[in-house]
Amino acid sequence: METTLYDHLEQRLEPTAVTFDELRELLVRLLNYGIVCRDESQTERELYDRFLRVEQPVRELLDVFGIGLHIDRRIAYLRVLPPGSQQPGMADAADQAFGGSLRARLSQGEVALLLVLRMQYDQALREGKLDDRGYASESFESLGIAMKNLLGRALPDKITERKRIFQRLKQLRLIDFLQDDDI
Repeated sequence: METTLYDHLEQRLEPTAVTFDELRELLVRLLNYGIVCRDESQTERELYDRFLRVEQPVRELLDVFGIGLHIDRRIAYLRVLPPGSQQPGMADAADQAFGGSLRARLSQGEVALLLVLRMQYDQALREGKLDDRGYASESFESLGIAMKNLLGRALPDKITERKRIFQRLKQLRLIDFLQDDDI
């Protein structure tokens, strides 16, 4: 009798009390968003905790496609790394040429904002202005001033464009911000 991948996964999942459908839900969410952050929502908390129970089968499945996985247990998040990406402990990454769709492409405006945010974060870190979660708070006004001073460019004038940039960076879990009608 021939064993299928499905049968093999069912056997691997049996001691974990995670069903095949639950594994599929986890993988779809992880591959769709690229990251699961436990503190983000109740759904992500459940997915992260589920991942901890099925870490090895998930790693094996992703490894079949050359997809890496970075886990930060201190902050409780996991991120998929596209094939060919450089990551600690993966010396042969340069040998794998891949420019697939798992790589997030950022616009110039998004990159500029990230550079300024990084500089502002470094300054807050030096000044000890981080909260207990390691976050630094910054007003939109101060970000606009810092962008003008550091890069010689302003935040987008149109509110919809500003919202789009901040929403995109939040979706990638690079920033977190309080929803405000006047971004």
